[in-house]
Amino acid sequence: MKKFNRFSTWITILLFVGCSTVPISGRRQMNLYPESTMISMSLQAYSDFLGEANVLGMHDSRARMVRDVGDKMVVSVENYMKKINQKKRIEGFDWTFNTVDDPTVNAWCMPGGRVVFYTGILPICEDETGIAVVMGHEIAHAVARHGNERMSQAVVVYGAGMTLDVLTSEKPGLTRDILLQSFGIGSGLGTLAFSRNHESEADKLGMVFMAMAGYDPREAVNFWTRMSQLSGGQKPPELLSTHPSDERRIRDIEAFMPEALKYYNP
Repeated sequence: MKKFNRFSTWITILLFVGCSTVPISGRRQMNLYPESTMISMSLQAYSDFLGEANVLGMHDSRARMVRDVGDKMVVSVENYMKKINQKKRIEGFDWTFNTVDDPTVNAWCMPGGRVVFYTGILPICEDETGIAVVMGHEIAHAVARHGNERMSQAVVVYGAGMTLDVLTSEKPGLTRDILLQSFGIGSGLGTLAFSRNHESEADKLGMVFMAMAGYDPREAVNFWTRMSQLSGGQKPPELLSTHPSDERRIRDIEAFMPEALKYYNP
């Protein structure tokens, strides 16, 4: 009876949860949780992560560069969302940019605009424009609410039909792992890969964001080419384990370039 009640609860949620449209792609998405819930949960997870990481202070030029690029990107994100009448997508965001001293090739953005760059990815970025490619892409995942989609799917799979409240109460460790994996942060669950739809949306939105911030979106081709060549047939960098980089991706970026360049005003 308990399992039946949980199943019935999920059916009710699926019947009444609202749909929204992802900017750029126009894809309809269905997330099980209010974005305010995701933002609240990410605040604690972000704080926990920073408490365990070697966070660089703003006296470090790398941390300052990441923050400065982030500040410019925030302006472009807010202007773009206002332009397309979707300001509610970033409602409640408290933009935060941190850099951690870690050789892992990775970066991510939690719901609410909480960003982390690892020093391991900075040599591949090469400069501010390269950072803007990664920043735009990761911010786009948060703006497009991809983490909410992935967590919704993962809770259904790993939670055995539990609602989020029940799963959090009965299995807090599993809930935390699912949450972190949904944002591209490693855990014991294995990879919850972003779908090709998510990647394409993040690439395109990110190019628009960086272009509006004054960064040349054509650098996206160069960055993802460097990333795809980095593994050299070995285990791919952390970023590529959830962000597939291949020839098709480069072609898709190049195909979208004329649209992205419409927003570029150096």
